Parts: sequence; C-alpha cells; structure tokens
Amino acid sequence: MVRAAALEALGNGNGSVVVVDPNTGRILSIVNQKLALSGAFTPCSTFKPVVALAALKECIVSPETKLRVWGRGGPRLNLTDALAHSNHMYFAKLGEMLGFRRVSAYAREFGLGERAGWNILGESPGFFPPAPPKEGGVGLLTSFGQDIELTPLQLAAIASAIANGGTLYYLQYPRAPEEIAQFEPMVRRHLDGFERFIPQVKQGMAAAVLYGTARSAFDAEDPIFGKTGTCSENGARLGWFASFGGETQTQPKYVVVVLLRGGKMMFGPHAAEIAGKLYRDLHDREKLAIERRPFAPAVASGAQR
Repeated sequence: MVRAAALEALGNGNGSVVVVDPNTGRILSIVNQKLALSGAFTPCSTFKPVVALAALKECIVSPETKLRVWGRGGPRLNLTDALAHSNHMYFAKLGEMLGFRRVSAYAREFGLGERAGWNILGESPGFFPPAPPKEGGVGLLTSFGQDIELTPLQLAAIASAIANGGTLYYLQYPRAPEEIAQFEPMVRRHLDGFERFIPQVKQGMAAAVLYGTARSAFDAEDPIFGKTGTCSENGARLGWFASFGGETQTQPKYVVVVLLRGGKMMFGPHAAEIAGKLYRDLHDREKLAIERRPFAPAVASGAQR
C-alpha cells in the first residue's frame, strides 16, 4: 500500500521518496533506492530544524526571540516564522552565534556523517565538513546546508527523531514476510535534553505547511509538519521536503522525505506537493481498508436458545 502510494505521488519526477515509521525506525518504502542510499546531496534548508534545536538548547534564542532579518530598520522574525518562511538571514545569524564547533557537535549528534541504516547495502555515510565554508562561513552552512552532504535516508532518520520526541533509531528495511514478523526496533541513541525544545521546532514545521513554504502539502484532515529545501548543486536543482504526519499530532504515523533533482521544477514546494499527495493517498487507502473489513456482529449476552 505504501509503495503504491509513493510511486503514484512521485509519478514521472526525477527523484526519490522515503517513507519511515518514526516510532520504530522501520523503512516502509523507498522509491529509487540508488538516489536514496548512495546519493548524498546538499540538504539546502532542511538542515534548519537541527540548527533551531541547537540554538534553543544552547539558550541562544527562545521561541519569542525576534531577530532582524533584513538590514537596519528591517523586519524581525521569531523562530516559528523563520522556519515557516525558511528565512536564510535568521539561520545565518543563529549559526554565527552558535559557532562552527557547536553546530558540528549537534549535527553529529543527529547522525550527520554516519550511515542511518542498519546493514543496508550501498548506503553512503554522507559528509559533514571539518571546517566551515571558506566563502560564507558557518552562516552559509546553517542557512543553506553548504558543504554538507546528506542522503534522503539520513534526513528521514533526523525527521523521525524530531517526530517521536528525541529517539534516533537505526533505520531497518525488512521486506520478506519473515523479516517483517521478526522486526525489532534498534535505538542508535536518545537525544537527551531536547524534550522541551522539539515541540517548539514542531510548531515552526507546522507553520511551514499552514502558511509558509510548504503550503502545497497542506491536508485539512491530518496535520503535517515539514521543512522544505531548495538549492543548486553541480548544475542541477535540488528540491527537498522532510516531513511527518499521520493519525495524531502526538504520535505521527509516517515520516516522508522527498528529494527531487534536475531542472527548474525541482524545488522544495514541489517536493512538498508530492508529499501532500502521498499523505492524502495513504489516508484514503487506510479509510477504504477499514470500510472493507468484514462486519462481525457481537453476540448478545443472555440470548434466547
């Protein structure tokens, strides 16, 4: 069911879709495994939620803090709106205030530079740079993901940790019926100390879908939380969307990561649109499956013989 919905949502797009259960680390489907596993790309703005969590935990900002984002006398944004609108100046300032050493430490805590999967053949570990970009410095890294290389699988692991409240799982991909029956979650590490701050970042990711860069993913029936990313790399455009959603706000059922690569249509809002189609299709398929379940009438107690 999940794979069929993912294939239909991506259509003829040049990209990859990864769907994960954020509460166990089980990969439910990967469309275009080569791109999802062995391809590592600039994460663009999808790195911003990690930067936001680092800044909150280090008390650099609070959710109410407003930073000037455009010249002297220009507007000020709080964290929620900065995430919603993916404001580069805001996150460049956070990077400068944090400094590269702290940004690097938090990035590695969330698994950047490490393989996200457990015994998944062909998976790339991605790359986190040992020093900030020579041009643009740490601010360019924290606003655009400059010099970072990330796989869709790694981004799915990060999104899962935010979705479930701070547990980073090894992602596993059981496919044979016996593998699925014997599946057991494997915890990589618990991201201690983030419990207070993850809901604040989730608020910004919800705002991105409600009125920000990810409006095309909006679903009136199920809340979706997400972060878009758009940038260029080696002459190709990249469009990312890292998200989670499902039945309830407190325990999302799915993490969906979409990566698009190619020409002018490859940008974050289009990736969000694809994810939105996938969530709606999954919701409709689940609803239809429930309606088709055979009805088994209860036997009344004390029935006459």
